[in-house]
Amino acid sequence: MDSEIAVDCSPLLKIYKSGRIERLMGETTVPASLTLQNGVVSKDVVYSPDDNLSVRMYLPVKAAETGEKFPLLVYFHGGGFIIETAFSPTYHTFLTAAVSASDCVAVSVDYRRAPEHPIPISFDDSWTCLKWVFTHIAGSGLESWLNKHVDFSKLFLAGDSAGATIAHHMAMRAAREKVSPELSDSGISGIILVHPYFWSKTPIDDKETKDETLRSKIEAFWMMATPNNKDGVDDPLINVVQSESVDISGLGCGKALVMVAEKDALARQGWRYAAKLKKSEWKGKVELVESEGEDHVFHLMRPDCEKALEAMKIFAGFLKGEM
Repeated sequence: MDSEIAVDCSPLLKIYKSGRIERLMGETTVPASLTLQNGVVSKDVVYSPDDNLSVRMYLPVKAAETGEKFPLLVYFHGGGFIIETAFSPTYHTFLTAAVSASDCVAVSVDYRRAPEHPIPISFDDSWTCLKWVFTHIAGSGLESWLNKHVDFSKLFLAGDSAGATIAHHMAMRAAREKVSPELSDSGISGIILVHPYFWSKTPIDDKETKDETLRSKIEAFWMMATPNNKDGVDDPLINVVQSESVDISGLGCGKALVMVAEKDALARQGWRYAAKLKKSEWKGKVELVESEGEDHVFHLMRPDCEKALEAMKIFAGFLKGEM
């Protein structure tokens, strides 16, 4: 029975009739290191003891040397809410490079994954982590790197794919709920959504793919993460853009960068998200950047290619205030 496959989503994962999940990618991890990597050190810190959840923190060595305070990047990894972790080689490489290029401190959030922990658990874990981060705003939290080296007036949320979806919803929630009693606003300066995972039952415009096989795969992946969801991809957690009932004018930050890849099936959602923000009553500034000829999360798969390096420069520039 344990060898009988119920759902085969190779090369990502397999679900067996026994309920066992076999993830085929994103399971390899690399340790954090206090040995310099590209001018950056890292360590793992528990943010939720009850659920044994940790973050991987990244610190540029110049922060320790100068005592200067740096912007903070809170990053949510992608993987369709199902695969990958904050500790994988993919995300360790990306965050190390981002911190080196941006001169920031980073917190890479690990959250519980579906289908064992269906949505909205990943969102709830991410909110728990964001609240933990803000316990350090007065310099008296449990984590010294956050107390000593972070300028909390420059806090950014970012993520790729499903992580971008989480970043959006965290910024929305931070505007509705006080993430810290020390704050008079959301506490978030800006967000970066890289190849965001938004979707809808019908194409968002005439440029979005109408390939039913592809659309069904994208929808099936969402349903795997939220199996008892009666709304499917019309759930407002994922149908952020097309749904007229979803108001994003309350986004809790002053600026947003949306990054899309031309060949990505999700690209049109990113385009229309930026357009929806501009047309709303949101008072911030949004910029959209497209990587021509590239597909979904290409920058993670080929981090040293020319377009990935261009994307990193834009990502870092946003964090540095160059937008």
